[in-house]
Amino acid sequence: MKSKKHIKGRGAQGKEHNRFFQNHYETRNDFLNYCEKEGENAHDYKTSYIETFPKTIVNKVTSPDIGMTYSLNPYQGCEHGCIYCYARNSHEYWGYGAGIDFESKILVKKNAPELLEKKLRHKNWQTHPIVLSGNTDCYQPIEKKLKITRQLLQIFLKLKHPVGIITKNALIQRDLDILTELSNDNLIKVYLSITSLQEETRRILEPRTASIKKRLETLEKLSSAGIPTGVMMAPIIPSINSHEILPLAKEISKRGAIGIGYTIVRLNGAIGKIFTKWLEHTLPDRKDKILHQIMECHNGNLNDSQYGRRMTGSGNIADQIHQLFDIARKKHFPMENEVKLNCHLHQYHKDDQLRLF
Repeated sequence: MKSKKHIKGRGAQGKEHNRFFQNHYETRNDFLNYCEKEGENAHDYKTSYIETFPKTIVNKVTSPDIGMTYSLNPYQGCEHGCIYCYARNSHEYWGYGAGIDFESKILVKKNAPELLEKKLRHKNWQTHPIVLSGNTDCYQPIEKKLKITRQLLQIFLKLKHPVGIITKNALIQRDLDILTELSNDNLIKVYLSITSLQEETRRILEPRTASIKKRLETLEKLSSAGIPTGVMMAPIIPSINSHEILPLAKEISKRGAIGIGYTIVRLNGAIGKIFTKWLEHTLPDRKDKILHQIMECHNGNLNDSQYGRRMTGSGNIADQIHQLFDIARKKHFPMENEVKLNCHLHQYHKDDQLRLF
């Protein structure tokens, strides 16, 4: 049974103190109660967009168990509001909190396309796939208006550079024209994030993301267009979506997915407190069971930072999840192969302006 004070349309259920700040503020309950009695909204959770001007845009990924070498994030913070998102902690480096601030204070890098082209044309750049959304979703709602991700894809296409995309937003369908051209030269690979087949589960876990129906439709359209598209069922949360592994694998295989991946939820940094508060508001009767099972996957803690183990967990529950995925892959993806993107075409295109002289 949900709490009556649940904040609709948001994952986090309040602001969180930034651990880098010595001082913090608290809102008095008597003030909030007064506002409610007067018919006023005590909180303002409208999304604001803040333009930033970074000097670089391509990030080197040093974590050995991430599965990518370079990433690019046109936005910091994410309006999707996924309650489990590991990227929440990164918002503290920008001076904001990992709770509501992460979902409502979105930093926009409008100069990202210019920086990307400069990077890809640099004489010392060695071609390697760059993944859009290594931290936050490049197709979050504001992208529909700003089209920064579309501009980035146009540059990847112009310079024949390989790119990967991770998203849970059906807005990617808008760029099917560019994605198809990239695919013709084996320059694109997409991973859709689908954590459940149940719309109610999606709605409370990921409040401002595309519906499950739209994501499955997106998978089918991308696959039909010849764009290699896999699915990340990440994260697996015991007693929330862990029972859906086999049915989800079956459904996405019918829709043309090239493979399936997963991680087990880990509540690092400020996320443990945010997730616990969310459980109190959304699933209070299952709160203790869910937290205890997550802890069982991480040696009695809500988080495990050990490389090679932090994503897959350990213990009986983690082993059961791993076995289910083994069965799912053998049954529904027996011919699964890793897609290797083309890194050879870019070298011939990055100096095309110089060759005009």
